[in-house]
Amino acid sequence: MNFKRNRLRTFVWLAIIPFSGLMAQTDDYPFRNPDLPLEVRVQDIISRLTLDEKVELMKHAAPAVPRLGIPAYNWWNEALHGVARTQEKVTVFPQAIAMAATFDTEAMQRMGDMTATEGRALFNEDLKSGKTGIGRYRGLTYWTPNVNIFRDPRWGRGQETYGEDPYLTSKMGAAIVRGLEGNDPVYLKAVACAKHYAVHSGPEGNRHYFDARTSAYDLWDTYLPAFRELVVKAKVHGVMCAYNRLEGQPCCGHNELLQDILRNQWKFDGYVTSDCWAVSDFAHHHKTHSNDTEAVADAVLKGTDLECGNLYQKLKQGVERGIISEKEINVSLARLFAIQFKLGMYDPQDRVPYASIGREVLECDAHKKHAYEMAQKSMVLLKNNKNLLPLNASKIKRIALIGPNMNNETTLLANYFGVPSEIVTPYKSLQRRFGNTIAIDTLTGVGIVRKLEGAPSFAQVAARAKKADVIIFVSGISADYEGEAGDAGADGFSGFASGDRTTMKLPAVQTELMKELKKTGRPLIVVNMSGSVMSFDWESRNADAILQAWYGGQAAGDAITDILFGDYNPSGRMPLTTYMNDEDLPDFEDYSMANRTYRYFKGDVRYPFGYGLSYTTFSYQPLSVDPVAKTGESIRLTTTVTNTGKQDGDEVVQLYVTHPQNGNTRVPLRALKGFERIHLNKGESRTVTFTLSPEELALVDNRGNLVQHEGKVELYIGGGQPYRSEGCFGELKVEGEPYVVY
Repeated sequence: MNFKRNRLRTFVWLAIIPFSGLMAQTDDYPFRNPDLPLEVRVQDIISRLTLDEKVELMKHAAPAVPRLGIPAYNWWNEALHGVARTQEKVTVFPQAIAMAATFDTEAMQRMGDMTATEGRALFNEDLKSGKTGIGRYRGLTYWTPNVNIFRDPRWGRGQETYGEDPYLTSKMGAAIVRGLEGNDPVYLKAVACAKHYAVHSGPEGNRHYFDARTSAYDLWDTYLPAFRELVVKAKVHGVMCAYNRLEGQPCCGHNELLQDILRNQWKFDGYVTSDCWAVSDFAHHHKTHSNDTEAVADAVLKGTDLECGNLYQKLKQGVERGIISEKEINVSLARLFAIQFKLGMYDPQDRVPYASIGREVLECDAHKKHAYEMAQKSMVLLKNNKNLLPLNASKIKRIALIGPNMNNETTLLANYFGVPSEIVTPYKSLQRRFGNTIAIDTLTGVGIVRKLEGAPSFAQVAARAKKADVIIFVSGISADYEGEAGDAGADGFSGFASGDRTTMKLPAVQTELMKELKKTGRPLIVVNMSGSVMSFDWESRNADAILQAWYGGQAAGDAITDILFGDYNPSGRMPLTTYMNDEDLPDFEDYSMANRTYRYFKGDVRYPFGYGLSYTTFSYQPLSVDPVAKTGESIRLTTTVTNTGKQDGDEVVQLYVTHPQNGNTRVPLRALKGFERIHLNKGESRTVTFTLSPEELALVDNRGNLVQHEGKVELYIGGGQPYRSEGCFGELKVEGEPYVVY
């Protein structure tokens, strides 16, 4: 969805009609009776609509139908890391990729619940004031989460995802779905939407006509598992189809994706929306359809129920031409009305458990506290030479705080953001915490991609920094440079193109300044803000400490200060692989997973997936597991983890499974199949148990079937991948006939 940042506060107002007045005119209609079955109510309301009304209601900006008491409703809303793009002040959590680095599904589900709570407060206020026709970013249908696989670190929108691993993406995505949608047996708190379905992760510049090509193996092993998890297990109620084609067919008109897999195999009964103006791409960019009328008819017939755009009125022409029937249109319309009924839009508000939520929940203390805690958990300590960190505040008299992001509020908000009442930058946090005891010498020094006009020279900046006891350089980029095509406006700058990055390196001008700072001999701490990884070639060899801080949301500055000074023990883990250099990466437009991500990359890496340092140490007791298992049965693995260091802290316990190469079967080098974040006081031990299901022990064959075969399975539990962490190994022999999961 392409939306200019300078238009965030622009709203389209549609026919504002008092909701209570509409209801009063239609109380006797069966669809108004909350005691009738949902299907009866849906069919009743559809039976009263004209064809003209039906096709208009299948667009994201659905107008009111006053004669039936149907209010205007805009389906387009965003909640990537908190309620987004609203004029109200709301809680802003860390960006999605940062939340993935927490490896904490419970915290993710709570974040989703809090976001839905704030969204309900705004929606309830609109209902009470009769503003049900307000424009986009006020409804309860959130087009999140983004569960595309971050297959290439150059993709600008990868920051919206939960990283490169299908298992982590599945579990984090399912958690936010459960949080957003709630657990009431009748009503949805809000509606989540799994996007962008499917095989979509760049390039941004040609997404409207790009044809993604991949094998059946990669499709089912990498690109579809998270969508399956959200549809089959988390029961998400929305799916958004992607802009691109897959093997020649537009995703929003793709029979295999939308009908065979989504509806028939996965039994999805929610609604499918197009990405915004994606259906117009059929005829105008993909060139797969002769005209827009054929395009919209095909999109609906294939299963795209709602158009984000303004073409679905042409469905009437499709009916007149006989290429689609009104009965077929009713199928999609029924799915849309089912969603609105489940949100309680046509029911007395005393029946809807979420209708009493008021604006007092916006930025309430509990929500702000959770945003702060998630920021703390998300940050990954990559390097800590000679245990420089944590800093001892009593021994530091002066800090040189330098870099383009040391006081950049915009950077912390990432993209698809709301606006909080206060944004705490590193400068603001350090000044509040130590302003009376430590001199904070602030020098921006350099912009994100270029030198600053009229600013001191790098040599002058270094001369001032030399007076400090320690240098904290807050580096990185922002969503102005990596992000969605049209939002990120860095074209023309070296390293960026249409929202994507062309290199993993930090902008050269920042490294150039750090080289001058290194000459001072003062300890150099790099705090990096970005939505993807930086290769950190020079920095990994020369900085004394590196903290990956992502885009940390409204409380990021305090979380950074806590980690630097030891008030919080770093515990984030990398949801991405940090490759050594750009030459390690295949062509960006190549969707094969060969030599991509930790599961298939065979070279050396700088910081692996799952990696992160701590101020304490952990040990693992030998793994307990039955040596033999039967296909089709689950197995249990147990270990005891002990905090053997001198500080309390969190450990992210990770379970990896390896299937030794077996004949012609393609297998990952290793794959994450379980994780649990635990807190241990120093000296404390805890038993951790994982259960591996047949699905988690199975492998995808070259036809896309998930099958568990007999054979040897190697197991590892530790604080990261086997070659970079302390942990425990085990081995399992699986016996029996092949067990087909799906």
